[in-house]
Amino acid sequence: MTKKVKRILKIVVGVIVFFTLPTLLLYGFVYFKYNEELPIGTQGEQADALAIKMLDALNYEAYKNTNYIEWTFKKRRHYEWQKDKNTCLVYWEDYKVELNQNAPAESKAFVHSFRVHDEKADELIKTALSYFNNDSFWLVAPYKVFDKGAERSVVTTKNGEEALLVTYTTGGSTPGDSYLWYFKDNGKPKSFRMWVDILPIGGLEASWSNWTTTESGAQLPTFHKMLLFGLEIDHIIGRE
Repeated sequence: MTKKVKRILKIVVGVIVFFTLPTLLLYGFVYFKYNEELPIGTQGEQADALAIKMLDALNYEAYKNTNYIEWTFKKRRHYEWQKDKNTCLVYWEDYKVELNQNAPAESKAFVHSFRVHDEKADELIKTALSYFNNDSFWLVAPYKVFDKGAERSVVTTKNGEEALLVTYTTGGSTPGDSYLWYFKDNGKPKSFRMWVDILPIGGLEASWSNWTTTESGAQLPTFHKMLLFGLEIDHIIGRE
């Protein structure tokens, strides 16, 4: 191996180490500081009562009667959700997808306002559905604690407080995800911790804050904080 080749390899290895080592160190720090096993809770009436208290604090009846919700997620994706019809317009970049979750075959995909078909349409519809499942959860998750396939249990925290563990055994993009909800005294959620398939670290906590009340009376969050990162939701509209 010539000196020139050795020098090039040394530079390449140095660049790789320069960019990957800080990431590995950060991941290692976060993993050992925050990673925890999924807690075991107790199912039953006490868990359901805790869930109902949260729903009451957020005016679940108003949310149930909200037929239309519009929002923008992280200034990247925009949604116009006809909740009563289970349809949603999803916009991102140069794409638009008309999701029809009651009749998926009737969903439509567009690029630059031109409808596309076949594999391209299937790919965009699949992407839009994944976006919707994720981004709508960050908006309305507290209202989904009694969804089909949701299992609720009470967990006693280190501070002796009651927290609500919700595991989704079916539905969504990643069945099996679990969330441990923490509450204010009035039952309103203030944060949850996550054990989800897309995150390699279990138990990361995200805040639920900066609530806004829509025209229909539903209460929805406009901001979440997780570690050093913020997740913003804006342009929220909700009406009957």
